[in-house]
Amino acid sequence: MRTLVTGGAGFIGAHVVDLLRQRGDDVVIVDDLVTGLAERVPGIVIHEMDIADTASVAPLTELLRAERIDSVIHFAARKQVFESMQRPAWYVQQNLGSLANLLLAMEGAGVRRLVFSSSASVYGTTEGEAIVESDPTVPVNPYGETKLVGEHLVAAAGAAWGLRGVSLRYFNVAGAASSLLGDRAVLNLVPMVFERLDAGESPLVFGGDYPTPDGSCVRDYVHVSDLADAHLATLDDLEQRADGWHDVYNVGTGTGTSVLEIARIVREVTGIEIAPELRPRRAGDPAIVVASAAKIERELGWRARRDITEIIASAWNAHRANSGEHAV
Repeated sequence: MRTLVTGGAGFIGAHVVDLLRQRGDDVVIVDDLVTGLAERVPGIVIHEMDIADTASVAPLTELLRAERIDSVIHFAARKQVFESMQRPAWYVQQNLGSLANLLLAMEGAGVRRLVFSSSASVYGTTEGEAIVESDPTVPVNPYGETKLVGEHLVAAAGAAWGLRGVSLRYFNVAGAASSLLGDRAVLNLVPMVFERLDAGESPLVFGGDYPTPDGSCVRDYVHVSDLADAHLATLDDLEQRADGWHDVYNVGTGTGTSVLEIARIVREVTGIEIAPELRPRRAGDPAIVVASAAKIERELGWRARRDITEIIASAWNAHRANSGEHAV
């Protein structure tokens, strides 16, 4: 199989590229390297390209043809919720523009298999302990809107010219397969906690009075290596699907972990005894958001294998290594 990975030098993309290479697949990367790091994918030529620019359609089409690509995994996107609320039109341009240009190139080159990086943000305010793919999708920010419209666009391409597509709705992604592949950005809870510890400051917990066992929010955390496995499972499944097929899958563990539990496990893993600091609730934070991953397990045989302690320990080891310190 010859696979093009857009955003393949990013945190999640590089994990998927690593797995593809381990099993002997040929991989081609397109990345604008704004947030991606070339050092994550040594030995692979990166075609540096801003695919949100309409001028990218022709060279991207030619690249797909020249490299004889038969499948694409699309990660390239912006993903900061707060930034999307400040720059909504730009987020549409970046996330939907890049997807539209990619689909035009794939149609022109006759490439009919696509795994699309979506998000649990498409569910909006839907909450609970077993969110399923048929639950309401009413995003509450422009980032989530771009992911939901992206899913619709992938499905529409299937109806129009036979694209076989799958959209993966990630929940909270953390961990690392190695220090090289670790998450260097401070955009999610686990790296944010590490940043506070590095500064000798208490991790912040927003809200201690939710209707949960310990009063803090509960979320579903999936190891990035398990998420990468899910991409390969869906990619392989597309080979046997009929042209025009599209479906969506949650990718999570089905198990929730509270923010206070995260803080406790971080103390155990790091040996740093800094108590969390409780702050008032943040507007719009639901009490519990946990995936049902029953569909992807039933249909593709995928399930998460790594627990929250392994997630945090691997993330901490990568963080320490990338900070120039010895891993625990």
